[in-house]
Amino acid sequence: MATTLTEIAPDLFRISTYVPEAGIQFNQFLIRDDEPLLFETGYRSMFEVVREQVARVLDPSTVRWIGFSHFEGDECGALNEWLQVAPAAQAVCSLVGAVTSVEDFAIRPPRAMQHDEVLPTGRYRFRFRQTPHVPHCWDAGLMFEEVHRTLLASDLFYHDGDVEPIMQGDLVGRTQRALGEFTSGPLAVPIPYTQDTERILHGLADLEPRTIATHHGSAFAGDGRQALRDLVLAIKEVGRWVEVPGPAVQSPEELKGAPDALPSDAIDLGDAPGPEGGER
Repeated sequence: MATTLTEIAPDLFRISTYVPEAGIQFNQFLIRDDEPLLFETGYRSMFEVVREQVARVLDPSTVRWIGFSHFEGDECGALNEWLQVAPAAQAVCSLVGAVTSVEDFAIRPPRAMQHDEVLPTGRYRFRFRQTPHVPHCWDAGLMFEEVHRTLLASDLFYHDGDVEPIMQGDLVGRTQRALGEFTSGPLAVPIPYTQDTERILHGLADLEPRTIATHHGSAFAGDGRQALRDLVLAIKEVGRWVEVPGPAVQSPEELKGAPDALPSDAIDLGDAPGPEGGER
């Protein structure tokens, strides 16, 4: 298992750990600025490997903001470890996330963001979009960096494999194929299609992102507006084949490889080789 570091846009670093047991990458994104922002922490068991990669770019104790889309282990499992390492750090999440989960979980109060509120970090500005159930969960929200037009997309555009740091081409095709593997069973519908999905994704498309930073899989450089509009159709198409609740499973071991389904104690970083330097 290796962890790599790649600068995918100016001052935006992708930290990626491929977990063979799950068959997917877990990515975090670090923005180097006057008030550094880390988007997604990874599981608590991944804290040390992520911290080591952050230290290649800046002093981890200077991280000011810790953002994430929704309350889930691979999104913010190591939040409190980061709050301990970085004394001025504060979680930044949706208002719903703050009042339902993060205020209780975090060792310091979070900054609760409302729809279209902007968080300045120095040279960069992050617009918060409230996106309930996109990619999933009531409290979901996404951040859009306005200077270089990067969407921090969380589980949108999920795809599997130990893939390249950044790609051009058919991102939506990769996502549709990956989601097609989860149309039945207890983990069906990792990205649901609801009456609001099209409106939310088209609203994100109207931001016209040039880079899409994905939590699982390659980041994307290209026409983000078209990719987001195409994603609406892909999610809707996959939803036609969903079987819920689907067949039962006999063991949690059967769930490995599903989006966000790998329990943190199943990630054995202790026996893995040390982090390998990626591209800069």
